[in-house]
Amino acid sequence: MNPKINSLFQDYKRGGINRRDFLRKLTLYAGSTAAAAALLPLLDDRGTLANNSPEDETGLVAEFITYPGETGEMKAYLARPEKKEKYPAVIVIHEIFGLNAHIQDVTRRFAREGFLAIAPDALSQAGGTPAESSQAATLIRELDGEKTTKNYVAAVKYLETHPLSTGKVGCTGFCWGGALTNQVAVNCPALDAAVPYYGRTPVPEDVPKIKAPLMAHYAGDDARINEGIPAFEEALKKAGIEYKIFVYEGAKHGFNNDTGSERYHEQAAKLAWERTIAFFKEKLT
Repeated sequence: MNPKINSLFQDYKRGGINRRDFLRKLTLYAGSTAAAAALLPLLDDRGTLANNSPEDETGLVAEFITYPGETGEMKAYLARPEKKEKYPAVIVIHEIFGLNAHIQDVTRRFAREGFLAIAPDALSQAGGTPAESSQAATLIRELDGEKTTKNYVAAVKYLETHPLSTGKVGCTGFCWGGALTNQVAVNCPALDAAVPYYGRTPVPEDVPKIKAPLMAHYAGDDARINEGIPAFEEALKKAGIEYKIFVYEGAKHGFNNDTGSERYHEQAAKLAWERTIAFFKEKLT
């Protein structure tokens, strides 16, 4: 194994580096998010990472898969309970920073709640999410919005017929992924539930196309995103769409990201998560 990776892991075990920085550097040394994820089990065998990690995968199957998208083969991170039976499915759409270790962790959290969860990589056609988040953000801003939406709508179709899926599919996403969750809801009548987190709202004229019940989470301190809420809510009411909107006062945009970000708001994140899980269990089971 690369001596730099060995040294990095030993530093992490001694407490000299936090988990967020450990995963970021591991991804850099490994060359990609996928390669870093593949190395984690090997590192577990060398020390206590798995036992000390809040992302313990005991009882889960987690792997990278592909499915057919609008622009070609889409890469995705899949997590599910290890028992082979049918589960309701959830699509997790990443932030503008791509399919990173945090979003993979969120995907495993859904699996621990009894869902078949996948997190597609929006940058699949560019070779996958790069190690540097700023580079990922630049590439994501250059994506074609319509084609990207269709790539995620294709994930709904993939999960509907997955052998371990009940056929019920929900979608959630954060920031850029929250906006895209709204677009999947607009463009996919087959979607069974949508939970956008602090995502840009769809234009009012598109709202009547939504067929799925919706639960939206917003930060109280997020003026740019929140300015779209009144028109969104009015359009939802007018169209007779089942919805719930929650605004978490004192929280900032990105409050769910618990990887050491100063934006993380523990109380808001935990409450939003509890509401999300309860909503999906109600609508997908």
